Amino acid sequence: MSHELIRRKIRPSHQRIKILDYLMNQRCHPTVDQIFHDLHQEIPTLSKSTVYNTLNAFLEAQLIRVITIEDHETRYDIAMKNHGHFKCDSCGSIYDFTINIDDFATGELNGFQITDKNIYFKGICPRCSQGL
Repeated sequence: MSHELIRRKIRPSHQRIKILDYLMNQRCHPTVDQIFHDLHQEIPTLSKSTVYNTLNAFLEAQLIRVITIEDHETRYDIAMKNHGHFKCDSCGSIYDFTINIDDFATGELNGFQITDKNIYFKGICPRCSQGL
């Protein structure tokens, strides 16, 4: 993990490595608060500012991306390949799914420079559907 940070010109501090490890192993599309809450026990010196600054460094290095399915909620995603997201309205879980975003027609956008593509779906996940 430290090799990836060095390759992207990010100094591999203990806290940065732990945050990257968390993002790679917890595929939950966490918020800053979730990351801080989940890692604070293990790293008592961790601050929310450090989490924000680390995530911003990862964003600048294109190591992660921001997903904003809800206007009031910023989440982070380590998966950089184009893919879609499904958010369950019942439990709030966010799932990745494979989709070829490049297949979507953008004919009406001739002359526009597209810098990002996001596909979001909302509904009820299978686990929550069973409880209905």
